[in-house]
Amino acid sequence: MRRAGDYLPRRAADLVLEALTDTRVVVVNGARQVGKSTLAEVVLRHHSDGVARFLDDPGTRAAAAADPVGFVRHDGLMLIDEVQRVPDLWLAIKNLVDRDPRPGRFLLTGSARLLGLRSVPDSLPGRSETVELWPLSQGEIDGTTDNFVDAAFAHGADLRAPVTDLRRRDYLARAARGGYPEAIRREAPRRRERFFEGYLADLIARDVKQVAEIERVGDMRRLLSLLAAQTAGLLNVNRLASELSITAPTVRSYLHILETIYLIRIVPAWSANSTTRATATPKVIFVDSGVAGYLTAGAVSDAPLGGLLENFVLGELGRQLTWARHSLRLYHYRDRDQYEVDAILEDNAGNVVGIEVKASETVRGEDFRGIRLLQRRLGDRFRAGFVLHCGTDSLSFGEGLTALPISALWTTA
Repeated sequence: MRRAGDYLPRRAADLVLEALTDTRVVVVNGARQVGKSTLAEVVLRHHSDGVARFLDDPGTRAAAAADPVGFVRHDGLMLIDEVQRVPDLWLAIKNLVDRDPRPGRFLLTGSARLLGLRSVPDSLPGRSETVELWPLSQGEIDGTTDNFVDAAFAHGADLRAPVTDLRRRDYLARAARGGYPEAIRREAPRRRERFFEGYLADLIARDVKQVAEIERVGDMRRLLSLLAAQTAGLLNVNRLASELSITAPTVRSYLHILETIYLIRIVPAWSANSTTRATATPKVIFVDSGVAGYLTAGAVSDAPLGGLLENFVLGELGRQLTWARHSLRLYHYRDRDQYEVDAILEDNAGNVVGIEVKASETVRGEDFRGIRLLQRRLGDRFRAGFVLHCGTDSLSFGEGLTALPISALWTTA
């Protein structure tokens, strides 16, 4: 890994630069501490006439609140960091770019999905593009190519990965480390735990209140612990409500808040006419597996550790969807006959890649059970099926089926 203090180039930077060439307003959304401000400043250096405004500065924030229209008036590119802190800027920006439709006018950053905030008065349909910035991917950390998603659709089961010396303990260590830059810098486990401890406390105390007023903050923290205990498991709202002694609608609202502030991700269930026995229950993962690892610290059984590893893999897949060449969606599959596939990637044409995650270092034919079901039922729409495992080699398991080391996610060109 590169020296901890260095800026790690982000794949999203190219996406932002590209969007600024033809779009009036580009919004970089993401969780706290993922590097939005740093990325935005790197992008701004490509614009000689650019200016930056940081709303975490009290004076700057006061000026923006006092005169939103005057604050946004500028000829070149203006970076406004943490724009959700002054909601009135949104209408001022909309008014300005409506009168002057030149591309590359504003680069905005926010620590939550801005249009999910109660305080944002209006959207910018047709005028803006949003680039989501996730915690660092393994490829961004290691300085390698992480193009597994594109390669899986391009090459199908012919895809092969370099032999790796990583083992199960190494993958679990990466999962527990997560992708927040500050967590990566802290090599001592205890120091990393202190980061996650403060991060969650700050997120609940500040970001949650931007989205909704909740009276029992302790319930939110307990909900996070329950979700971590069943990481990458099916979402059972009624069970969560029962364990928390609150109503199911309240749990749903809390889950929406956690998704809005980029703490969790809801992975919807996948179904098609050819798989009518599929369940419609989504599963929940943490946006950063390091948070899940912190919340389950001390777990010794394989259940939470296997869930953590699956969370890690689905998180890497989700990051790659941001820069994949084609529009793809992430699902999971499970049916009433107990066939399941941990991750399903589907393109706009309905072509599917199935992925199963195994915490073992060996792969057996039965590990492809759910994937083979999809292969039989989907026919030509089935592009490939992969079992990602903790071993070292790439192995063929028949036409359309391949076992790959998990490291294929970030070592595939």
